[in-house]
Amino acid sequence: MSGWSIDRIEEGWAVCEGPDDEMIRLEVSRLPAGVREGDCLFLDGDGRWQVDEQLTRQRREGTAKRLRALFGKSGSAKRSDR
Repeated sequence: MSGWSIDRIEEGWAVCEGPDDEMIRLEVSRLPAGVREGDCLFLDGDGRWQVDEQLTRQRREGTAKRLRALFGKSGSAKRSDR
C-alpha cells in the first residue's frame, strides 16, 4: 500500500484515505511520532508506516495555492455583507 493520507485523527485512531477513495483506520501508536492530519503515509520495506515528507509538502502547497486562488492572498474567506 502507498499513497495514504491522514484524513483525521480521533480517539487514538488515524482515519486514512488511500487509492480509489478507500478508507482505513490505523492505530496512532503504530505511526511515527508527531503525525497529523494531512500527512501522507507509506509502508516501508519492514512493514512500518512512514511519513512521505515530499508528497505531504506537495499536497499542502497545492491546497494552499487553491485556497489563495479562491480567497485571495490571505487564504481566508471574505465577508460580502460588509
